[in-house]
Amino acid sequence: MEDGGHNEQHIIAAEKDGNRDSGYEEPVYSKEEEAGYQAPAQAPLGNAPPDGGLRAWLVVAGAWCTSFCSFGWINSVGAFQDYYETTILKDYSASTVSWIPSLQIFFMMFLGPFVGLIYDKYGPRYLIIGGTFLHVFGLMMTSISTQYYQILLSQGVCSAIGVSAIFQPALNSIATWFTTKRGAAYGLLATGSSLGGVVFPIMVTRLIKEVGFPWAMRICAFLILGLLIIAILTVDAFNPPKFQPITLRRMVAPFTEFQFTCVCVGLLLFTFGLYVPINFVSVEAAAGGVDPNLVLYMVPILNAGSLFGRIFSGFAGDKFGRYNVFVTVCYLASIFVLALWIPAATTAARIAFAAIFGFFSGAYVALIAALVVQISPATEMGFRMGLSFFVLSFGGLTTNPISGAILEGPLGWLGPKIFSGVFCLVGTTFVFAARIKQTGWKLNAVF
Repeated sequence: MEDGGHNEQHIIAAEKDGNRDSGYEEPVYSKEEEAGYQAPAQAPLGNAPPDGGLRAWLVVAGAWCTSFCSFGWINSVGAFQDYYETTILKDYSASTVSWIPSLQIFFMMFLGPFVGLIYDKYGPRYLIIGGTFLHVFGLMMTSISTQYYQILLSQGVCSAIGVSAIFQPALNSIATWFTTKRGAAYGLLATGSSLGGVVFPIMVTRLIKEVGFPWAMRICAFLILGLLIIAILTVDAFNPPKFQPITLRRMVAPFTEFQFTCVCVGLLLFTFGLYVPINFVSVEAAAGGVDPNLVLYMVPILNAGSLFGRIFSGFAGDKFGRYNVFVTVCYLASIFVLALWIPAATTAARIAFAAIFGFFSGAYVALIAALVVQISPATEMGFRMGLSFFVLSFGGLTTNPISGAILEGPLGWLGPKIFSGVFCLVGTTFVFAARIKQTGWKLNAVF
């Protein structure tokens, strides 16, 4: 990755088989050796990832359960934002309430390097067991919370730490089982979060009306517990991870690479834009006079669109290149924020935007791990994935409060919509820059 000749070898390999897996093709990484740890030896032939088979797909099934219970739960925060603003926390501003989902996103990603360190030393199982306990316990505590600080600590902190411990080990494990089918595996995994984003908002809303908020949260917690037991039994790494201590030098080394830095910056900026529609699409629809019974389905509609977008992105990424697909669909998502959501003034337009944005933004979750893995050495995949999530956490922490503050300004809803569209565009451009650096201006190169 450090020079043009080295880049050209990777491009030729990628064009031959349609898939570039630097972690398995290139065992020597000089920057990593300079950072104070050993380059990996060539893996024996028998240890090559099976790239399929019952056991590998069972890992995907278990990882799907973690996706449903982690990103799927986080994708439903828009429903909680609306509920809290109108009931329990009606005396607080939208910006203040938005700190609850913001902290969920922040802790889920901020702990990435630390979760990666534990994963490298002990594997995924202990992390998923601990994360299951914290996630379920946090939701149970939310069910008996009546004050802002109680909900903030239980749902925004405790549950979110548990989520961090379950989803990243599953992502890391899939990379050890698949090579040429990795995009498809990640795409299928990512459908769990979309389906969770469809199920949880409807489930919570209906249960609150029928059994009240406390029991609604408890029922969700029991569902999550059952699914995560499946994950505990199925998710494992194909090759045992190799522990390497985290040092400042090791953390800085990846950011000396242009591609990795551009990907992290691009995903961070895209995160700023992504969560505005996810968290505010139902609130904006309610403010625009949409039927309250239909408002409840805005987030599920968005996530239903995302379900199909993630499947498409995963399979298309294996065929046309993961960076190529990511850049294309995320540019389209950005355009639809600016060209459709801003002028949307009718119920039909808002529903259309939710479905279309969900479809095109689905590549973010479906391919985010694959983008990082593709430019990382084999022994660094887990660590670098955690490092990228660490960077993204700051976008997740501040997006909602910033959007809430902009919303209270003179532009009203126009402000958050412009904010979202522009940051999505700029973020996608940084990822595109990483792709151009690797392949040059060969737009037909599969990467």
